[in-house]
Amino acid sequence: MIGALTELVYSELRIDAPMVRESFLANRESSDRSRRGQEGFVPVSWDEALDLVAAELQRVRTQYGDDSVFGGSYGWSSAGRFHHARTQVRRFLAASGGFVDQIGNYSWGAAQILLPHVLGDYSTVTGAEVDWPEIVEHTDTLVAFGGLNPKNWRVTAGGAGQHSSADWLRNARDAGVRVIVVSPNGDDAPRDLVDERISPRPNTDAAIMLALAYELINDGAHDRSFLEKYCVGFDAFRDYLMGSNDGVVRDTAWAAEIAGIPADEIKGLAHRIAAGRTLLSATWSLQRAEHGEQPFWALIALACVLGQVGLPGGGFSFGHGSINGVGAFRRRGLAPTMPGLANPVARSIPVARLTDMLLHPGESISFDGRDVVYPDVRLVYWAGGNPFHHHQDLNRLNRAWQKPETIIVHEPWWTPAARRADIVLPATTTLERSDIGGSSRDPFLFHMPRLIHPVGGSRNDFDILADLAARQGCHAAFTEDRDEAAWVRHLFDAVAVAANAQGLEPPTYEAFIAKGHWRVPPPTDVPTLFGRFRADPEGNPLSTPSGRIEIFSDTIAGFGYDDCPPHPAWCEPREWLGSETVRRWPLHLLTNQPAHQLHSQLGQVSVRRDPAFGDREPLMINTADATARGIERGDTVRVFNARGACLAAADPRDDMRAGVVCLSTGAWFDAEPDARSPSLQRRGNPNGLTNDIGTSKLAQGPSPLSALVEVEKFTAPDSGVPPLVLPPVR
Repeated sequence: MIGALTELVYSELRIDAPMVRESFLANRESSDRSRRGQEGFVPVSWDEALDLVAAELQRVRTQYGDDSVFGGSYGWSSAGRFHHARTQVRRFLAASGGFVDQIGNYSWGAAQILLPHVLGDYSTVTGAEVDWPEIVEHTDTLVAFGGLNPKNWRVTAGGAGQHSSADWLRNARDAGVRVIVVSPNGDDAPRDLVDERISPRPNTDAAIMLALAYELINDGAHDRSFLEKYCVGFDAFRDYLMGSNDGVVRDTAWAAEIAGIPADEIKGLAHRIAAGRTLLSATWSLQRAEHGEQPFWALIALACVLGQVGLPGGGFSFGHGSINGVGAFRRRGLAPTMPGLANPVARSIPVARLTDMLLHPGESISFDGRDVVYPDVRLVYWAGGNPFHHHQDLNRLNRAWQKPETIIVHEPWWTPAARRADIVLPATTTLERSDIGGSSRDPFLFHMPRLIHPVGGSRNDFDILADLAARQGCHAAFTEDRDEAAWVRHLFDAVAVAANAQGLEPPTYEAFIAKGHWRVPPPTDVPTLFGRFRADPEGNPLSTPSGRIEIFSDTIAGFGYDDCPPHPAWCEPREWLGSETVRRWPLHLLTNQPAHQLHSQLGQVSVRRDPAFGDREPLMINTADATARGIERGDTVRVFNARGACLAAADPRDDMRAGVVCLSTGAWFDAEPDARSPSLQRRGNPNGLTNDIGTSKLAQGPSPLSALVEVEKFTAPDSGVPPLVLPPVR
């Protein structure tokens, strides 16, 4: 990925001047919005572009109010913490009057809402986890629901100076830790480091966890004293497992039928996790599905049944297989952080409900115990992300994208979002600006010096927004009278103050700049996750209503949601391999991050793939499923359902569960009319097929992993992957 940066920066798709969509320049808010993505652009000067943006913001706010402006920015635009586009655009919009904001994220949106009800906060997905050294020393069995995929250890928000997760897993294996992976995809963990693999149907992890808890309780292997002292609601959970109220016993036979695996596999796993110190781990991906709250809640409940929460190397943890640095032995609280500004508009939507908001202004949805009314958004301001990559059901988003009167986008390249904007402001890349990088999951702080001058007419997001702020009368509030250099130093100084508070002696700013980085000394000790709570639950209570782990939540019970019970439960998704929908769409589509790029970044450069796949994204498919469809390795295949279709290259594998396919995200959205489905994406973005529904009324998180499809050999003339070209520019 690093080696592709030169090609990325000098890509032919760079935007070299401010651009305005042709009919928008002529007709403004009365332009034909259905032409977004098809119409050409007109280059204008920076002054003309900024005057136009300022006028549109003023017009929309005057006519419709500040809550008609949506600050829709989301993405991994840079490792730098100052030039973090989402932070910058939200600061500007807050300073200039306010905006409709987003709650949560696409990574662990369901967990962010659920976990405070169960644990008191959601720190277990933001940096509080069981460390690898503790696993190596104390853990007997590591059960990884969702896997431990090495490709995910290459990246982390803020940048990674230490890539050690793979080494730690090997150290754990060498120390005798038994590694068990639960995933339908055999590629989800290093094969040589896995002792046992269980391959269930997707979306059934919660059922397996519930059956494991049942087995332990039924055998009397549960920790009664832990459950009584540290938890609330166990009795109701036990009654659910035993079928006391509905007659359904959640035993291994019940779960085996749901998950499509032998009951003996689940029973054997129950005996193994009860035999010693066990860490139950889950990837973030498990909660990106309909009812995604349930596997995380069930994992916590299962760990409580074992009674090892708060013991070294035991309990539960999230994200070890999701991103670099989870479990790293490092100090916390020393990541550079760009401060936000108070938003005068007290309105926000769950991040994954973007399309619904645009399509249904004025409608109300349930969300975490309250009602959220969708605003009537007339202007969208987007910077630092590509919604036509990470959102679900992109054909539906494409239709919704025609609703706002004005769309403004900052972008270095002609991405799908930029092509569908009215005003496009060319932004610099990370190599064209100075910054400071660092992550709460990594021991390094980085100086990120500018390496080249800005390409073409591009400018830093901060400088663009500062000039806009001057036009809006809020320049001082936005900039705080600091330029780039002053801000970078300010962020370093804030870290230095925090480091001093921890008894460290950070380098001077000048020494930091000269060396290029500071490796933060390791901690002398990292507390065991929930160790203080276990040692003294009265003196160190959780921030839940009870002060304890809530296996049953009275708060959630009070919401009365029909799709999120007040305790961990199996809730059947609408689309899964056990549903009636499978008669029409027989394959469950999994989506994951590609190994050769990050999200849709690098989607416009040449990549180093297996030559058998050409330039197409490989679709992992079970060998027998491929054979039954007359598909061989390297064949172009059409992946489709009622929401859309895309082309991919077949990659038959024996270690992919039958009935499951996997296609990485990252390809740029390029919908074309197709007589057999809403659109055909020749580049292969699976989010044209995924389901745009909330996880539940509780969290309203994204549910991309609850989608069924069919796959067939593509028999039409195949002209290959179409090149990405510049839009018409007049």
